[in-house]
Amino acid sequence: MGLVDRANDNQRESQADRHQIDNKKERVRQEPTLTKTTGHFSQHQLTAALYKPTHEKPQGSSRHASPPPDPPALPSMSLKPDTLSMTIMLAFMTALGPLATDMYLPSLPSIGHALAASDAQVQTTLSAYLVGFALGQIVYGPIADKLGRKPVLIAGFLLFIAGSFACALAGSIGWLVAARVLQAFGAAGPIALARAIVRDLYHGPRAGRELSRMGAIMGVTPAIAPMFGGVLQQLFGWQSNFYAAGLGAIAVAICAMLFLPETLRAKQAAPLSPRAIVRTFGMLLGHRAYRVNVAILTLAYAGLFAYLSAVSFLLQGVYGFGEVAFGAVFGLGALAYVTGTVIASKIVRRRGIDGTIAIGVACLFVGGVTQLVAMAVLPDRSTGLIVPMLLYLAGIGLTLPQTIAASMEPFPDHAGAASSLAGLIQMSVSALAGIAVGQALTITPLALPLATAFSGTVCFVLFNLTRHWRPAT
Repeated sequence: MGLVDRANDNQRESQADRHQIDNKKERVRQEPTLTKTTGHFSQHQLTAALYKPTHEKPQGSSRHASPPPDPPALPSMSLKPDTLSMTIMLAFMTALGPLATDMYLPSLPSIGHALAASDAQVQTTLSAYLVGFALGQIVYGPIADKLGRKPVLIAGFLLFIAGSFACALAGSIGWLVAARVLQAFGAAGPIALARAIVRDLYHGPRAGRELSRMGAIMGVTPAIAPMFGGVLQQLFGWQSNFYAAGLGAIAVAICAMLFLPETLRAKQAAPLSPRAIVRTFGMLLGHRAYRVNVAILTLAYAGLFAYLSAVSFLLQGVYGFGEVAFGAVFGLGALAYVTGTVIASKIVRRRGIDGTIAIGVACLFVGGVTQLVAMAVLPDRSTGLIVPMLLYLAGIGLTLPQTIAASMEPFPDHAGAASSLAGLIQMSVSALAGIAVGQALTITPLALPLATAFSGTVCFVLFNLTRHWRPAT
């Protein structure tokens, strides 16, 4: 009888074990997964990833032990993925850089007078900003992949705030130039990490849609920042623009500290060092699809910088536009860019990232080539400059957010580094393009259409020749 009892006990234990396995399979089957059709992480999945329990059930423990508890919910005050409030938060983070540059442009003459600086010296404050921004792009992403998004993000905000107030207190042009480098170094953090956070939360077309929505909100900044800066200049003087930038950054930083969750799911285990950063950047550049997407991003953005460097000289110096007319055309350009981002956000789910980029690079190509032909054939007509440029700017709105999303897509564990390296290349090449076009304008007004036609054509050809290199997105 003892043998029979033991056999019955073993049979009951085997049935219990199978029942537990079936229950586990059912829980796994019911667990939310990454939805390919929407491309975003569900609230439960994100919570499980961000707050993964650190304890494991020890081997050999009783099979009657209760299963580990469900992960706690995100704090009720935290911003949730796939909400307008999260999009606005990330857009405000990316708007810091354009705000810091565009808002103080009306104050450039007053700065030169107050600090006894020449026009060339005052222009150095713009170049210094680009240098600081490029340097910042190198470090923020890899550090955030190691330490998490929020602590590095807050550090960037603090540097930007300190740089903004240092600019306002500048007593010499040298002081102002140095403070602008610090301000730009800080601004690089929120911009690079906002992109990385998008990759943490979303993937594929959903990431492209989020970046397009952010671009639509951020695109308003170049249109309103100079007007707001002009009002502050008239009422309070040139320092007020930098105080306003610092106070705005304080407000966004407080919101980030209180409401933005930590989105990094797995911190990099490898030690952080300059050699490790270089090795990571080398790994990214070894990926063919990454190189192509960053090249298209950079060339399109270089055309935008060429436009910003040349449009004032051409419209006011060559075609005789007044300040009001110039402001209206500049506003139309911003509207064209925003229109492109809005269209991209509407069609990317249906057409995918590649399909949206295809429309964008076609707009870049047609806009750039048409502008070159029109300005060469009809050099006295401003419409030959303006109308094709609006199409080109809409193409930028269609292309930029999608190429950013596509460049980060293969690297969920290195999204910060992928964003930083793309930003570094994008800003460095674009700054050089802007300087080159500015110098070439002293020789020929065709410098701008030559730049846009070149960048649009290369983007179009490169995109279509490398379709087999890129995974379907």
